[in-house]
Amino acid sequence: MAFLRALTRSNVYRKFGISGLHLSEQGINSVPVKFSIPLASVRCNILKSTHAASAIGYDTAVEGKSSQQHPRDPLDLTFEDHVAAFKSKTTWEIIRAYVVYTLCSSEYLVEHNMTLLRFSKKLLGDRLFKLLMKSTFYGHFVAGEDQFKIRPTLERLRSFGVKPILDYSVEEDISQEEAERREVEGSVSEAGDEKSQGTIRQYHIDKQFADRRYKVQSARTYFYLNEAQCERNLEIFHQCLEAVSGATFGTGICAVKLTALGRPQLLLQLSEVIMRTRKYMTEVLGGGGNVLTHHVHVEELEKKFLQAGLEEETVKKFLKQLTYDKEGVIHLFPWSGIVDENQQLSDTFRVPDLKTGRMVRLITQLTPKEEEMFRNMVRRMNNLCRMAEELDVRIMVDAEQTYFQPAISRITLEMMRKYNKDKAVVFNTYQCYLKNTYEEATNDLEQAKRQNFYFGAKLVRGAYLEQERARAAALGYSDPTNPNFEATTEMYHRTLTECLRRIKDLKDRSEDAKRIAIMVASHNENTVRFAIEKMKEIGISPEDKVICFGQLLGMCDYITFPLGQSGYSAYKYIPYGPINEVLPYLSRRAHENKGILKKIKKEKKLLLQELRRRIMSGQIFYRPRGNYVPV
Repeated sequence: MAFLRALTRSNVYRKFGISGLHLSEQGINSVPVKFSIPLASVRCNILKSTHAASAIGYDTAVEGKSSQQHPRDPLDLTFEDHVAAFKSKTTWEIIRAYVVYTLCSSEYLVEHNMTLLRFSKKLLGDRLFKLLMKSTFYGHFVAGEDQFKIRPTLERLRSFGVKPILDYSVEEDISQEEAERREVEGSVSEAGDEKSQGTIRQYHIDKQFADRRYKVQSARTYFYLNEAQCERNLEIFHQCLEAVSGATFGTGICAVKLTALGRPQLLLQLSEVIMRTRKYMTEVLGGGGNVLTHHVHVEELEKKFLQAGLEEETVKKFLKQLTYDKEGVIHLFPWSGIVDENQQLSDTFRVPDLKTGRMVRLITQLTPKEEEMFRNMVRRMNNLCRMAEELDVRIMVDAEQTYFQPAISRITLEMMRKYNKDKAVVFNTYQCYLKNTYEEATNDLEQAKRQNFYFGAKLVRGAYLEQERARAAALGYSDPTNPNFEATTEMYHRTLTECLRRIKDLKDRSEDAKRIAIMVASHNENTVRFAIEKMKEIGISPEDKVICFGQLLGMCDYITFPLGQSGYSAYKYIPYGPINEVLPYLSRRAHENKGILKKIKKEKKLLLQELRRRIMSGQIFYRPRGNYVPV
């Protein structure tokens, strides 16, 4: 089968004259071969056809039936319905889940899980170790080894009303010393780590926190090696998009991390520019916040600059690059040009200094090689978004640490502006443990409204809380995180409520409510209940397709499956990859489950109830067959 797949792909690519990328060892001079037909378009045409869908095992006739012919179950908002929670599982899978959760409840096993896994592999040998893992942790938390082997899992999920977010979860198992070396080398310019007046300490590397896995259990970390590695990551994301397209009929999502696609130094420098720009606007106009929140008009800025003694020609040249509308300036810099036209960063990020009357640079120094690296990173992101658009699937850009996030969000919003013209293809992620989440989300919603693009957002509590607090305390800047769990929940609910309010406004004005699409990504059943009750309160139905819910594979099935089976848009975050290479992912899942013992206790209770019911009713050999169709 593998040979036939390779042969088929080879023949298709040869038919359209596709050969691939030529990379130097470091990848800096990598230039895509110019194809007469874009690669993504070819893949799109192959995978979007009905014949292709049939070929991978989907009943396309079922997909074409009216949703009225498929069941819709009532939703128990207490999430205590064990039948609804586990009707997609065999009895063996229920027993396996119970065993896995019991093991995750052991503090000793969780704390030493990687040591125990390595010891087991040596003791049992590769074959028996893989069999053990498939029978326990790997089988429970991971869908399969590659994009072909995961398809039975995707099919079964879909038949029970649940859609996938695919994530290739292979992680490098490198030492702390190697991680620190790579991060320091990848975060400092060849020109040196400039810390002149005006630079912000938060956006510069500190060796104490160079291993970004420190105090992080629920997020994967990429460490930059070279540009060739980023190209390999790009190809993995390509395969992920293909797998989503071939399996989900336009409803699937692929998760990506921007740190997988480029040098971290560039994200640090770009983030610092964004925050220095906000400080600059405060100095010029007073107030605070994002540039667009000032609602300042071009004429007002021109007057201030000329009064400060700047030359008229210099002022006109600067004002020419502004992005603005009738409500005022949206951006001081031509971000569309930066992501579309390969502008030089060093020449772009300059502002008029009211004190000296000269133009000053906000970005620390970049070499020509680093400028090219930035263009490579943007090219890769453009490539993925274009492919997602053509394959009719969506991309979710994961949030990362606060010292990267301003740049990640800015690039993601520009990708939204470019690709979310007809629907939400690109989604940004907002971490609600941060104090500024509501402000950032509302600013981005406002930008989407003013620049007329569809807005997509995933709301999460966040993955870097302990690391952010420790780093802020060590480096002496203000802690960006909320003080406690309750404040984070309040931030989550407040941000979600604002999104829902804007969706309601769109509906009330008879505009397209799908201009705002939100994923409630939470394992907290109170937050899920809050979202559903708010939807009912303001008149948003599941059929509006503007709110969806997401949980990890192998966690909180008692939330995901009842939602999907009752007609809500429900997703599972689906990790996949070879067994030996996803061990770091499995280690993090064990740690994460240990941290939510209350949820494990409930899941174990429901698993036992369902197991008992099957034994008493003679359904031990129950075989799951779903007839649900996801929203």
